[in-house]
Amino acid sequence: MNIFKQVVGMASHVKDVRKRPIYSKKASLDPLQSYRSVGEYQVGADEGTPRGQEYHLTVYQDENDLLHQALSLESTEKLAPEYVREFNPELDRYRAFVSPQTGRRYVVEEYLDQFVERVSKHIRQGDNSINVSVISDTHYKDRNSSDFYGWNGLTHVNEFSYLDQAKLLDLKVHLGDWIDGSDTGFLSESELTKLRDSFCDSQVPAVLIKGNHDENDKYDEHHDLRASFPENEFEKIMWPKMYAQKGINYVSRVHGVCYYDVGNLRFISVNTSDVPYILNAQGQKKYDEKLTLAIREDQIEEIIEILTQSSNKQIILMSHANPINRKGSNALKYNGRSLHELLVAFNQREKGRMHSVQGIPAEFRLTNDFDFTKIKNARIIAYFCGHRHREDQYRINGIQYILFNCSALMGESHSLTTKYNKNWHRQLDSQTEFAGYIVNIDLTKHLIQVFGYGAASKRRFFYI
Repeated sequence: MNIFKQVVGMASHVKDVRKRPIYSKKASLDPLQSYRSVGEYQVGADEGTPRGQEYHLTVYQDENDLLHQALSLESTEKLAPEYVREFNPELDRYRAFVSPQTGRRYVVEEYLDQFVERVSKHIRQGDNSINVSVISDTHYKDRNSSDFYGWNGLTHVNEFSYLDQAKLLDLKVHLGDWIDGSDTGFLSESELTKLRDSFCDSQVPAVLIKGNHDENDKYDEHHDLRASFPENEFEKIMWPKMYAQKGINYVSRVHGVCYYDVGNLRFISVNTSDVPYILNAQGQKKYDEKLTLAIREDQIEEIIEILTQSSNKQIILMSHANPINRKGSNALKYNGRSLHELLVAFNQREKGRMHSVQGIPAEFRLTNDFDFTKIKNARIIAYFCGHRHREDQYRINGIQYILFNCSALMGESHSLTTKYNKNWHRQLDSQTEFAGYIVNIDLTKHLIQVFGYGAASKRRFFYI
């Protein structure tokens, strides 16, 4: 049963519409779905209106004879509608109501209010209890899709940012693959700008991590590998706003590495799409960034410099792709295992020099020196990543790796849908359409709790 139909259609005995049982499978269908005759109607709390208020419902047809609904607190002649939606012939129903001002569905806002309430019951407020919201793999693309990636990617980011208003968060993170990278260059550039502006505001500091689809290589793959993005296009659109935020620290603004401190906890971002932009005479790329996950020497040097100044810190690293898999093997094309070994060396207070394996291309060779012998009272405790379109977790050499599911819609019948997401039976306009998280790190209790909404586990916890 469609969750948004459920939410709007609660019976009249429900007094507090903010407490509607989002997870209930017994709620009736949305009665507003029955309004398919052009006209004006008065609807109220009994029909699941926003905040239980009385609304004016207008049903009208456009020039293509497509039905629309508009909800407003006054006559639409006096005030622009607060929520609008259109009938979808493919689905044979109206889509969920969306606010033209925020781009959010009010039923999702109510759902997220209950999510925050649930999280708050399980976490300790106070010093050394830090909360970070996490979203990954939104795969926004210029397509109105009902079963896979599409315009819903921007909607998911808009709704994820609603969590900022709860005043619970110390940091918010997008783990990359903002876009699908399958549209023309100018379209993908516009999509990145919209996502950036939706994700970043002054309420919560934001970390913007690059994914392997964010260089638009999927489009290039189908057009003779000719580069549709100029060099550093993602970096120029996304990172200046990240680096300009108060509290975001960095060595340079070049590689996507930054760090942010909340008390004794330090977050460090890593760019696993650190690939050189090299074109041949035909404008074709030497490296397909979609397939070439890597970390290079200059970025490693910045990570070493930050770690060298991290005494008295508990540390969490974050990147799009996991550097190693659960077997401890390299999960990147280049230098994933090397990064993990560097992190282990930090925890063991070692001194040494990094070397690359034989046969690695010159662009990816490592010759970094490190000396962590003077570090006091510090430890890398966890590593957050997305990319795999599933949840997973494994602990290697004392470092807890935590993988987050993709927010992008993955319909169960689509050929590219992962087995993990097939099991969620993800559908448009349902609570499984999206996925997002709040992670609580309690340094006093030595505990990490991962709370998910949508197509995500309700609660995972890990001991530090």
